[in-house]
Amino acid sequence: MNSINNRIAEELSLLPSGKVNANQVAAAVTLLDEGSTVPFIARYRKEVTGSLDDTQLRLLEERLRYLRELEDRRATILSSIEEQGKLTPELKSEIETADTKTRLEDLYLPYKPKRRTKGQIAIEAGLEPLADLLFNDPTKDPESEATAFVDVDKGVADTKAALDGAKYILMERFSEDANLLEKLRHFMKQEGVLASRVVEGKEQEGAKFSDYFEYNEPLKTVPSHRALAIFRGRNESILTASLVVGDEETKSHPCESIIADWFNVHDSGRPADKWLAETVRWTWKVKLYNHIETDLLSELREKAEDEAISVFARNLHDLLLAAPAGPRATLGLDPGLRTGVKVAVVDATGKLLVTDTIYPHAPRNDWDRSIDTLAKLCAKHHVDLVAFGNGTASRETDKLVIELIKKNPELKMTKIMVSEAGASVYSASELAAKEFPDLDVSLRGAVSIARRLQDPLAELVKIDPKSIGVGQYQHDVSQLKLARSLDAVVEDCVNAVGVDVNTASSALLARISGLNGTIAQNIVNYRDSNGAFKTRNELKKVSRLGEKTFEQAAGFLRIMQGDNPLDASAVHPEAYPVVERIATQATKDIRSLIGDSTFLKQLDPSKFTDETFGLPTVIDILKELDKPGRDPRPEFKTAEFQEGVETLKDLKLGMILEGVVTNVTNFGAFVDVGVHQDGLVHISALSETFVKDPHQVVKAGDIVKVKVMEVDIPRNRVGLSMRLGDTPGEKIEGVARSNHKAGAKRPTQQQTPKSSAPPANNAMAALFANAKQIKKK
Repeated sequence: MNSINNRIAEELSLLPSGKVNANQVAAAVTLLDEGSTVPFIARYRKEVTGSLDDTQLRLLEERLRYLRELEDRRATILSSIEEQGKLTPELKSEIETADTKTRLEDLYLPYKPKRRTKGQIAIEAGLEPLADLLFNDPTKDPESEATAFVDVDKGVADTKAALDGAKYILMERFSEDANLLEKLRHFMKQEGVLASRVVEGKEQEGAKFSDYFEYNEPLKTVPSHRALAIFRGRNESILTASLVVGDEETKSHPCESIIADWFNVHDSGRPADKWLAETVRWTWKVKLYNHIETDLLSELREKAEDEAISVFARNLHDLLLAAPAGPRATLGLDPGLRTGVKVAVVDATGKLLVTDTIYPHAPRNDWDRSIDTLAKLCAKHHVDLVAFGNGTASRETDKLVIELIKKNPELKMTKIMVSEAGASVYSASELAAKEFPDLDVSLRGAVSIARRLQDPLAELVKIDPKSIGVGQYQHDVSQLKLARSLDAVVEDCVNAVGVDVNTASSALLARISGLNGTIAQNIVNYRDSNGAFKTRNELKKVSRLGEKTFEQAAGFLRIMQGDNPLDASAVHPEAYPVVERIATQATKDIRSLIGDSTFLKQLDPSKFTDETFGLPTVIDILKELDKPGRDPRPEFKTAEFQEGVETLKDLKLGMILEGVVTNVTNFGAFVDVGVHQDGLVHISALSETFVKDPHQVVKAGDIVKVKVMEVDIPRNRVGLSMRLGDTPGEKIEGVARSNHKAGAKRPTQQQTPKSSAPPANNAMAALFANAKQIKKK
């Protein structure tokens, strides 16, 4: 365990956050093993871990899982080889120092129980002495020496059969040398080229993969989105994928030379040299090429999946922490044409007040009556905000809302287009059915749209993160790893904001540190039966909410207007005595202490520390008293789409538009300018200065001004620039190729093999980009 802690400490020290020692890691591991959550440890156990933050802790948790699996496998392998009586001190040392699963499996390969192989059959036929003789003394003539081993009863009919058997023995011996495998794998990783070709006859069927019909790129530079596109094409039987080195037409592969050098096999004109060279050639072609190709392509896929999952997580994080409009009465519109526009009004707390359906668009074109209906609903319920989805008929519905506001200026309403990704998933979910049992499925979407404007986090937690629409290739990656990563993001976001325990849904409460779906529902049931909670301590009366759960959850649950003002803050109940000491020394009551910035900034935190609460905790307490329950999310702002710009055909080169960033990738950002096709601002066009990471400039949800640089209507592509001085027609590194709306599940495959600039697609930039060095180990 100490070796694991030391290794994790070394890896975490590579991050920009600074050096981490093994004691910090050990403390965090102990807390995790005891059932503490990452948000709880990061916020309330800073003294114990030396102030490890949530990013460090998530990486620690991930590496701990991997290294423990590695240790378990190591123990299994040692036990297996020892049972065979073949565990030498040297082999044991190599196994104990193997630092990856691949290296461990390479070492185990010669001892791994397997089906009877041709080499084993040859050994059983007594041909191992022949193999050893020819290998150790190439001056011996293979044909002459093989005659002595012909034995029909043992299945060796002639000298050819004897030599073939000897060859199989050496091939297995060569192919199971762990150090040679490592050398070959390294060579292929550095020099190998990923080549994809179209399967004959699949050109038309696989047109969307056309960029990969004749594709070659060095393996070490293939970006994740291109790798995943090729693997998808292969899975759909459209593409083949292989690793090549040098000229495919040459008879000898460079790896054959590596194998020959490794075993000192050289053609010096000796009788057995050609036979040994043939054995080396077959070792590569039959035994090792497919093995190493499979390993390296699997490694490429795994890294590409990790990248895809990480960038999905990064954008999900930004979306969940988007600015909330706040507690304001909201009209939600789920646009539609033939089936009508679904309408829902919710009050400031998100409670559903009324629903309706209007038909302003074709074929009914009941425009005026629709506006009249909406005006009456807005006036009656004092609506402040109008939220409408960004799907089908969104711009037509936008026009409707514009006219509604113009005709009713006294209502002083603000309109906002909202991403409706996942709304239909929520509408048909068990949770929605439980929340609105008597409401038609189609109307539930309008409720969701209204609520996600009021508080994106509280509403989006009700939806499976994979359905929210800010990822790509999510169906091609490990579903277990994806779910684990996205669940961690949701947990971190919810706990970073905290929740009002008297208004939160069970879905939101379930994401709080220490809680689960059952306890969350128990909290709601208790609240429904006994009224609003007045103190945090009252939570202990909830069924199955014990002391450990209370410890984990209490700091993230808020009691607004409760008996104790600290219950509305992020100060943990265990730390209330610290606040009481501060209040006593200041001769103030706690209520007057809260928000008194001038006084709080004059205090010396070190004077209030003790054996339990150190300086980091006291500093956090003082910050929280200054601004209790502060929301880390940004201020709410809205983007205004330009009137008359509704489709790609309305875009003109040089046009400057306002838009919303929908996705951020490693190579730029996608921006919704209201034409149902997100445009790409390539990384080179994000700023006048050099940009290494687009996330340093923009994030999902940002409102930006962009210039239209290129429009490709046949292929639904839009090139944009945030450098408003750029001239249309100038070369832009990438051009957007989006689906009908941002975050659609269907992938994009555009690629530019000869350029270092990656092509457009909807892959998102890595959540833990700074930890790539760790991922490589």
